[in-house]
Amino acid sequence: MSQIFISIGSNIEPQHHMSLALDELQQLFGSLQVSSIFESQAVGFDGDNFLNAVVGCQTELTLEQTANALREIEVRHGRPKNAKKFASRGLDLDLLLFDAVECQQPVILPRPEIFYNAFVLWPLSELAPELIPPSSQRSFGQLWQEFDKTKQQLCPVSFHWQPTRVKV
Repeated sequence: MSQIFISIGSNIEPQHHMSLALDELQQLFGSLQVSSIFESQAVGFDGDNFLNAVVGCQTELTLEQTANALREIEVRHGRPKNAKKFASRGLDLDLLLFDAVECQQPVILPRPEIFYNAFVLWPLSELAPELIPPSSQRSFGQLWQEFDKTKQQLCPVSFHWQPTRVKV
């Protein structure tokens, strides 16, 4: 079993899409560890605010199978396969970590956004404060403590997810 962490973001009907994404992730991976949900401004473009979270879970899928499964979930939620990086979206799922794998393909791991986006680092530090990412000397908890929190404002939001059965 591999330990993985996935970031979830949405700024189009975010409560709806995040709930459905959590349902699908639970169906795919089983038990989920879900961080707090945070609201943040869009980064890199003008758009509605995002809701963001990080999920931790285990999988028997390979790295490539995991990346493909996440992309399929995004597509089911209206994200075009050729979507622009900085654009509004119903659902954005990014594989942040897959065990201690470092690679460039099929995705870049560890995901670089971990280290410079508060909406990824804060929830990841909630789930795995003692975990030290590959090629780092500091844990996620330490990285969050050292992060310049004036650069990106986050607001924890109330979000109540009730798992449901989804048909994929």
